[in-house]
Amino acid sequence: MPEGYEFYSTIENDVKAIFPENEAALVEKAYYFAYEAHNGQKRKSGEAYIVHPVAVAKILLGFGMDYQSVIASLLHDVVEDTPVTSEEVKKLFGASVAFLVEGVTKLGKVPLASQEEQQAENLRKLLLAMSEDIRVIIIKLADRLHNMRTLKHMPEQKRRDIARETIAIYAPIAHRLGIRPVKEELEDLAISYLDPVAYSEIERALEEQAPQRKEFLDEIKTKIASRVQGIVSNPTIEGRIKSVHGIYRKMYMQGKSFEEIYDIYAVRIIVDTVSDCYNCLGLMHDMYKPIQGRFKDYISTPKPNMYQSLHTTLIGREGIPFEVQIRTYEMHKTAEYGIAAHWKYKLGIKDAESNKRIEKGIGWVKDLLEAQSESGEVSDIFNIIKNDFVSDEVFVFTPKGDVICLPAGSTVIDFAYSIHSAVGNRMVGAKVDKRIVPIDYKVKNGEIVEIITSSQPGKGPSRDWLKIVATNEARTKIRTWFKKERREENIEEGRQEYERELRRNNMTLSEEQGEQLLKIISERQKLPGADDFFAALGYGGIILSKIMPLIKDEYAKIINSQEKSEAKIVKQLKTVSSEGVVVEGISNCLIKLSRCCNPIPGDEIIGFITRGHGISVHKRDCTNVPADIASCAEPERWINVYWSADEKREFLASLLLTCLAGGGIMNEIFSSLNTLHVAVQSINTRSTKDGRLLVSITVSANSVEHLKTIMGRLKKTAGVLSVERGGADV
Repeated sequence: MPEGYEFYSTIENDVKAIFPENEAALVEKAYYFAYEAHNGQKRKSGEAYIVHPVAVAKILLGFGMDYQSVIASLLHDVVEDTPVTSEEVKKLFGASVAFLVEGVTKLGKVPLASQEEQQAENLRKLLLAMSEDIRVIIIKLADRLHNMRTLKHMPEQKRRDIARETIAIYAPIAHRLGIRPVKEELEDLAISYLDPVAYSEIERALEEQAPQRKEFLDEIKTKIASRVQGIVSNPTIEGRIKSVHGIYRKMYMQGKSFEEIYDIYAVRIIVDTVSDCYNCLGLMHDMYKPIQGRFKDYISTPKPNMYQSLHTTLIGREGIPFEVQIRTYEMHKTAEYGIAAHWKYKLGIKDAESNKRIEKGIGWVKDLLEAQSESGEVSDIFNIIKNDFVSDEVFVFTPKGDVICLPAGSTVIDFAYSIHSAVGNRMVGAKVDKRIVPIDYKVKNGEIVEIITSSQPGKGPSRDWLKIVATNEARTKIRTWFKKERREENIEEGRQEYERELRRNNMTLSEEQGEQLLKIISERQKLPGADDFFAALGYGGIILSKIMPLIKDEYAKIINSQEKSEAKIVKQLKTVSSEGVVVEGISNCLIKLSRCCNPIPGDEIIGFITRGHGISVHKRDCTNVPADIASCAEPERWINVYWSADEKREFLASLLLTCLAGGGIMNEIFSSLNTLHVAVQSINTRSTKDGRLLVSITVSANSVEHLKTIMGRLKKTAGVLSVERGGADV
């Protein structure tokens, strides 16, 4: 018995039972090649590494995959984790096997901006290979399934990272390919690591109900069997329980209690023909009361993953609801194995119907790659799969009767872009069941949707659509249009967004510093210059909120560098007065009275060394001044200042008045100010929801005492309810 046989023995019987002798011999050869390549390597569990590829091969044998897929599964890590090259694999096992191995091998350690971008690049590589050979993704799913089954041996953070990636990417792909058992097991395993407490609660609830559940389902199955016997031939009746993740989504994401979930219990009826399916449906509705709105016909309208079945929810004894799924044996095979059940390499190229179903089943892959290619943003692939694939679905029709499947909540705009980018880009309106609907109308099951397009050249989507659409696919296509067609507009839009965000974060720079910051940001985003950065912001290729931490970090570096230089110069200066303010230890320095609090003589004040603008003078009780200077972030930037005793000049002060609306209140305010000969510099008003009027007014005053006199006079004005210092513009 050769070394390592004990591992191969776990799949040997299956290999010999499924494949001809020559193919079985190649599988065995591949096993021993992999065993030698991985010899000495261990998994986190301490087991020999070869245990993993053998386990992946066993999963694929259960799917009924061909010998090349099984060989590739045994070799799938040799190129990535051992000195073996793709050329060696090709030479020993052929080009097809080498392609499959290369397809599931991750990219090398290339320098990418983030872990998410690395994920997206690896996923893009996988999908490109999958678009040429569907076996690539089936092998990858089997690989991920075994890794999830043994995830407990990984460090905790690694477990959570892999579980998040699995539930966001691989489970949705398994769903889209229709491989139900893999999808459900991946989801359940992921939730057990991401939310172990909730997982345990659901498991405990299911376990507590296990005896009653078995009794309930056995009774239902017996009744159904006795009713359908003799009416349909060769029926199979099964009972099943909803997956833990399926229950989790409804309990923790939709806020339902365990008792409110109708389809925890399910009975599956499998028959020979489509006619038998509909006959059984009639029998079920005759035996039990159906719940209105819970019937779905996926036979006449299959899901995008080729799933077909009749679903209806009925009320059993004691008012317990249960779901019945009715399908043919062929449909059941598709429901369990999805695209693997119709795989063209298994049935042969001559099977035209299988090939047709395969092409339809993976059409989304090519659409996804095309959308990403047009947008140039590799993260679009990640976002579309993560968000669009996991939603509930609605089925709507084109005027020609073609069925379009969309995520629940999709609008007529999403529908237009699902038809073709050109249809969405030229859309000006939509009809649903021959009625004009708003552009943000959300489509519903069974509706007929007609898109109204413009023949006018240059017609394109609106930027507002980005806030309306529900699918990332539509959002990507809209951004792509703006990227290609509206560069100058994008640059201006992006520039305004960038400057608006800087203002919102109180980030002020000189022209030179601003150019320096933009240069750094553009380089970090791998863009040639500032205009390209603004253009990417404008069409949505870069989300500003995601890179703000980077911008703030670089901004702080620039400011700190500038302030260190300023502080060094400031220490060498002597005391003088400017703007009526004396600053300790500084001469010939620009002094500015801060507009946030508008200090005037008589106020207690303090100075702050600013970025290229000298010293900003604040009231000591200003909200922008730390209560405890000594313990703040940069205490050395706060310095002592005071008013010059001989300074006689006017200062601006802001007041906020709350008044009763109407009754000539503004005339009364101006009359009071005229009495004191006060100059008004600016005035703004705004009405409040409670019917009052806010008046922000800037006046000239020469001291705190003078300002108090002005405020006292205004408080006595008829219709004025309150007067406060430091009011902002309204």
